[in-house]
Amino acid sequence: MGELRLKLVDLGSELLNGHDAWYFLQPREEARVAKPALGALRLNIWYYRDHVFSSHKYNQLRNVLLDSPAVNPITSSAAYILGECVSNKVDAAQPLVRVFFQANKIVPLINKLADNEISKVQDAITLFRGTSLVSKCMDEFMKIAGLHYLHDTLKPILDEIFTERKPCEIDPLKLKDIEQLDGNIANLKRYVQKIFNAIVNSALVCPNVMCQVFCGLKQAAVRHFPDSKEVRYLVVSGFIFLRFFAPALMGPKQFELTTEAPDAQTARTLVLISKTIQSIGNVVGARKSQHPYKERYMMEIHREFMDSSNIEAVRNYLDVISSASRQHAKGIETPIVLKEGFMIKRARGMKKFGLKNFKKRFFCLTNESFTYAKKKGSSALCTIPIESIQAVERLEEDSFKMKNMFQVLQEQRPLYIQAYNCVEANEWIDMLAKVSQTNKNRLRMYHPGAYMDKACRWLCCKDSSKDAAGCTPVTGGLPADIKVSLDSDREMERIHSLFIRNMEKLERVKDACESQAVYMGDRNMRTAVQIDDLKTCFDTVTDLMAYVISLEEDHKKNRRALYRGTKYGSEQAPIGDDNYLLMKAHLSTDSDLEL
Repeated sequence: MGELRLKLVDLGSELLNGHDAWYFLQPREEARVAKPALGALRLNIWYYRDHVFSSHKYNQLRNVLLDSPAVNPITSSAAYILGECVSNKVDAAQPLVRVFFQANKIVPLINKLADNEISKVQDAITLFRGTSLVSKCMDEFMKIAGLHYLHDTLKPILDEIFTERKPCEIDPLKLKDIEQLDGNIANLKRYVQKIFNAIVNSALVCPNVMCQVFCGLKQAAVRHFPDSKEVRYLVVSGFIFLRFFAPALMGPKQFELTTEAPDAQTARTLVLISKTIQSIGNVVGARKSQHPYKERYMMEIHREFMDSSNIEAVRNYLDVISSASRQHAKGIETPIVLKEGFMIKRARGMKKFGLKNFKKRFFCLTNESFTYAKKKGSSALCTIPIESIQAVERLEEDSFKMKNMFQVLQEQRPLYIQAYNCVEANEWIDMLAKVSQTNKNRLRMYHPGAYMDKACRWLCCKDSSKDAAGCTPVTGGLPADIKVSLDSDREMERIHSLFIRNMEKLERVKDACESQAVYMGDRNMRTAVQIDDLKTCFDTVTDLMAYVISLEEDHKKNRRALYRGTKYGSEQAPIGDDNYLLMKAHLSTDSDLEL
């Protein structure tokens, strides 16, 4: 493991009086002896040591950050200013997304940042193609909010690809045996088809918070580009396909989709699949029919998947995941029909059981509501908003002596429905459950049997109260809110450190706001931040500097107390540990640090 070498002569009288100290274990001397070189590896390593205070210490800085969506214009907000001060947008995006996500304010933040960026774009085709703060925030947000969705959608197929390891190389220049080409094309088509089907059929399980963000993006894009028919798809596909699914397919280990690094052949397969999925995402937002591929060997694959039916399936998927109804608000688009057909329902309000209580009706499920009418095209006799559905469960056959029955539970009373066969029943239950699984009012328990008015009791639990709580746990469903373990205080400390390192830029912005030259309209003064409104920008920067400087003063006091209470040679600071020496050097510069 290592060794410790002490020069006794350096200890002097301590040897007689007793020497008691901790030492830092050093590499063995023989390990330093030169050996035959097998190659060289250069590593660039960063070491971070965060001193995180109690949560209340960050309240002022946290509050001014969380108020960012309410600041008008958004360019004067603390979140936007942080993104403009740092050279690498990822450094700002990561802690910002975590802080706002935990505070349930990530949706308004991204929507306001996106609206600002869209308003400054002249050509819709270039939307979010750069490395802006909102683009990096979206990348980080989708990794956090969509990780379980990504796993549910892609992992089973990726596991199959890693297990089978079938060759999929279709570039003739990279093939040793050209006779393998047809087989490889067939393998690749099969994998792409499975991935494609998994994605387009997963719209109803896309996390609600992601749907809210996509809805805001689409609404902003349509508002700024009203004459573009493709922008509603372009703005969503640019994120969900190009920056979510495609990168996950290309590097599954980075998204925790696999624990092993793919071999060369599997890695090439993933690249080809990712290229195809990315191209599909590009073509749905294209202004005109065009070749979405650069390599000629991809022609056959793209021809297979770029037909009108697949493009329509992708557009329907994008419509559903960006539907305003997923956030229970009225949208800018017409409802999307998910499933429709005839079924038998039990008449509502009838007291006696019997065949006359069951009537044939035409049911229609959209992304906004579940309705039924006498026939297709007729006015709806009953409309149940999606957000009102509390659960969808099977109904015990003994309830009405009828098969293939299920119940749609809502606040007023359950709606009992009979499908014509078990396949239809399964499809309706699955579709209704998926579209309502993120509702905040979902039930935890339900009655699998009906309430018998004549017997005045539930068939399942025999309880006589019609309002009795359910007796059986509901099946399936996802939590209404995504629970992610995040340390908000540590992220606030990261944000504080970013502001400290860029304090000079904040000072220049403040000076620019104060200077008479700026007030008179001279924009030649260079600052790190775009100044659209002098007063709000000045107020935000002033508050930021005050809170950041106050935190840094607390850090200085903490470092001094830590240094005074730490003895060199103790367990906390063993002899030979460079961290203690670095702390001592850092402390000596604190008195020279001017904030």
